[in-house]
Amino acid sequence: MMRKVQIRNYKSIPELDLELGRITALIGSNGSGKSNILEAITFVSAAAQNKLDNEFLASRGVRVTDTQFMPCAFGDSSPPSSEAAKTINISVDGDDNVHFSCELSVDESGSFPKWTQNLTILANDLLPILRPPKPQHRASKITAELVERMFKEVPSEITDHFFKMRAGTLPGFLIYAPENSALRTFQAEGQILPLGVRGEGLFAHLKGLSSPKNKARLGKIKECLSLIEWYEDFDIPEGLSPGERSIRIRDRYLAAGASFDQRSANEGFLFLLFYLTLFISPDTPAFFSIDNIDNSLNPKLCVALLRQLTILAKEYDKQVILTTHNPAVLDGLNLHDAEERLLVVDRNKAGYTRVHRIDPPKPNGDEPVVSLSEAFMRGYIGGLPKNF
Repeated sequence: MMRKVQIRNYKSIPELDLELGRITALIGSNGSGKSNILEAITFVSAAAQNKLDNEFLASRGVRVTDTQFMPCAFGDSSPPSSEAAKTINISVDGDDNVHFSCELSVDESGSFPKWTQNLTILANDLLPILRPPKPQHRASKITAELVERMFKEVPSEITDHFFKMRAGTLPGFLIYAPENSALRTFQAEGQILPLGVRGEGLFAHLKGLSSPKNKARLGKIKECLSLIEWYEDFDIPEGLSPGERSIRIRDRYLAAGASFDQRSANEGFLFLLFYLTLFISPDTPAFFSIDNIDNSLNPKLCVALLRQLTILAKEYDKQVILTTHNPAVLDGLNLHDAEERLLVVDRNKAGYTRVHRIDPPKPNGDEPVVSLSEAFMRGYIGGLPKNF
């Protein structure tokens, strides 16, 4: 479990500390900084794999832009010419002393590929795995250049293990934002396996889950799809031609034996199928985010889905940060459970992104407890636009 996130000088975030649960929901008006928070975590996740190139970041859900727009430039933050204004610091801490931090700097050219991880901060952690340390590493001052040279001299399997050990589940973090087009056509696998951030690779992964080893998990996906009232079952037809990607879906209201494929299914079913696969599969990340989880879902289905995903997250040991604009999603949270958290994201008068946690609702005298969705819409907990 990742517990704490510290973000310094990233986009609209000059300074922000977050404490995460197993399920953490972010709400806030458009442009308040919800996606910036997810992207900052994705940056440190990419740094944990030493992969900060544009293509890799984009495939993980980051909106790649010019480096000049990455450091915070709001309010009374450091002037653009200062060195501090060119540096972003992000760190994540988890259970069992898991820790990872990175420092990203812009060079004078301002080109995105020039962002580099400052390896100096890794020196004290890396030195113990060199057995014994080489004489040239016994210098009194550890520089970034020295650490880089150390990494080149140590076998890659050792450094890979070092990063994974130090970063816990962080390297797998992605921002999932599935799209109807990718789900409906069962778009082929993308750069990130087994599931791409837009929904790529879903068919291939479902086919893999149909193996005897994962048959129970596929059965669980089918069971949870009963949240869709008309749904009866689905299977993968035998004898598909190479390159053909299709599932056979049965509607309980159709005549016996009748079925249709995913191209005729409604969007809500396809999104639900993706989310359930994401939570139940043993091969998807243990720590990830979902942007706009309410996309294409009926409000009442949003409530039931979030309650179901909370159960699945605990059962299959997943941790998720999700964003939403639909008040109904909030009613699926149980804020009396410390592992379920609701954070409101907004911006102050200087333009800074800030976050505050919402406590469990309490009764007001003889008045019944107001639901979270109602409290959201009435403006009791914030997260709504203030200009109209």
